[in-house]
Amino acid sequence: MPAKRDLLSMLDVREDLVGLLEFATNLKNRTKAGEPYEPLRGRSLAMIFEKASTRTRVSFEVGMTQLGGHALFLSPDDLQIGRGETIADTARVLSRYVDGIVYRAFKNENVRELAKHATVPVINGLDDREHPCQIITDLFTIQEHKGALPGKRLAYVGDGNNVCNSLLLGCAIAGMHVSAGVPKGYEPDASLLAAAKRIGKETGAEIAVVHDPFDAVERTDVVYTDVWVSMGMEKEREERERTFLPFQVNGKLVKAAGKDAIVMHCLPAHRGLEITDDVIDGPQSVVFDQAENRLHAQKAILARFLAGV
Repeated sequence: MPAKRDLLSMLDVREDLVGLLEFATNLKNRTKAGEPYEPLRGRSLAMIFEKASTRTRVSFEVGMTQLGGHALFLSPDDLQIGRGETIADTARVLSRYVDGIVYRAFKNENVRELAKHATVPVINGLDDREHPCQIITDLFTIQEHKGALPGKRLAYVGDGNNVCNSLLLGCAIAGMHVSAGVPKGYEPDASLLAAAKRIGKETGAEIAVVHDPFDAVERTDVVYTDVWVSMGMEKEREERERTFLPFQVNGKLVKAAGKDAIVMHCLPAHRGLEITDDVIDGPQSVVFDQAENRLHAQKAILARFLAGV
């Protein structure tokens, strides 16, 4: 048997990102044509979700079904992990039952601990450091709407959070220029930013962090934003909303980016905060195409990591 592969970071798909995006395109076309494709028939996926989810849960569950397999949703209340069983023991036990594990966690170190002790592939469904499945979807969506990725420009506006971290890495791997417009004190993870810059030197991608959203969106092909207050940060809500208000993606900012720029948001959107109704529902928005593509990208991830397709 080939060694198991985990998807914990965008760095884990550095060598085959192009192929994975092509695979997602193929699977989307097959789905639209009504052609069955079931490489995971008879296989099971455990989904451990410490955080609430709409897109990640539904896309993995439906995707697993469409690929012929079965998904089992597990909240902390369903597991002994919430009552003192170690992550390592949970990993060892689940590995005896299922063919892969998706883990949506509060802490990156917990995802890595699970992967260390699991003997089946572990997929990071989101943690406090990265969100690789989302960014694979995003790059797939950009490719659909803007064509070949190398040389394209993406502006991320908002909080230097897990999505921003993975975007920096993903864009660098894809050869895309990326500018993160964030308030001072809310910059992306320094080590991942440094890694993105190192990769960018190899792929020709320019990676920058700026503190003016209008500087970030200048001459960009994509304007991307995310929530200002992530789960677990509720105590910071008022301060964050004040700090991030100048970074709202509104009509004025999108106009500065240009009429050919597309607008993206990984959802859920807090309308009237990080993005306005006229933008998310406007002609430049591809937000709901992006949401749909979670299904197709997730299927590519599942087939690639669980079956080696």
